[in-house]
Amino acid sequence: MPRMSMVEAIRDAMDVMMARDESVVVFGEDVGYFGGVFRCTYGLQQKYGTSRCFDAPVSESGIVGTAVGMAAYGLRPCVEIQFADYVYPAYDQIVSEAARLRYRSNGEFTCPLVIRMPTGGGIFGGQTHSQSPEALFTHVSGLKTVVPSNPYDAKGLLIAAIEDPDPVIFLEPKRLYNGPFDGHHERPVTPWSKHAASDVPAGHFALPLGKASIVRAGSDVTVLAYGTMVHVAQAAVAETGIDAEIIDLRTLVPYDLDTMVASVAKTGRCVVIHEATLTSGFGAELAALIQETCFYHLEAPVARVAGWDTPYPHAQEWDYFPGPGRVARALIETVEA
Repeated sequence: MPRMSMVEAIRDAMDVMMARDESVVVFGEDVGYFGGVFRCTYGLQQKYGTSRCFDAPVSESGIVGTAVGMAAYGLRPCVEIQFADYVYPAYDQIVSEAARLRYRSNGEFTCPLVIRMPTGGGIFGGQTHSQSPEALFTHVSGLKTVVPSNPYDAKGLLIAAIEDPDPVIFLEPKRLYNGPFDGHHERPVTPWSKHAASDVPAGHFALPLGKASIVRAGSDVTVLAYGTMVHVAQAAVAETGIDAEIIDLRTLVPYDLDTMVASVAKTGRCVVIHEATLTSGFGAELAALIQETCFYHLEAPVARVAGWDTPYPHAQEWDYFPGPGRVARALIETVEA
């Protein structure tokens, strides 16, 4: 089984689907000749030609609007927005057109569209290159939202997203592109080649959307996380010695409520972690779900660890980033409550 970085796994997923299905097209800002700012589409234009993988003008609303029209007429566009922070000009096209097309046409049209976006911080990108806007999409009926945490999941989930008949927001934690990151920024970078999740099957394989993964079994407390925070949670658990069960949501919408409920029913405690701003972040939805469905199992309030309610600061990157220290404190307080 080949070992891949997340960049390579994402590229391989698009390669596999472009080879299997001529209706799959890839385009966006600098994704053609240059291969994308993070090189996720490198080589696809050379292999499939300029009609299947091409550069688009720097117009996010134009990229998504064009892709919606393509999808309505039978193509399967997989478009890249260069940073998730740049998606806002396209938000109307995503919410008012892509997400509503099946409903407003009474099923006559669908929108098999994937919108890929690098998300999150940890790269000193500052306020306009570090945002985590997933909650803006999970709020919208008609959209699916996916956030992988490793190369294996990235390939399997992206293939499933491209095959899905409805629009999928595919958020790629940019700090994970070339290696797992546990929040200890002072340590040397570990490449994916040294991580078990870099073993990625060759060829076609898909992971079901809406199915979470139990990364670590435990009995003291349930940790709900996704993206980079899965690795931060693992570091915090290792450093505290708490027997936590860590669940990688993988897909935010649809979410795997059964796995979450079964875990919290066992542990009686829950900590939710995400990098996005605390207020109205997706963690609030998770906390509400656990409160509603696990009330009689809970031995302590559901805790949240998240980014602060400020723009993402450049100079205070690691104060904003929910690192293993903050997560560890929440775990200890929850278990001792």
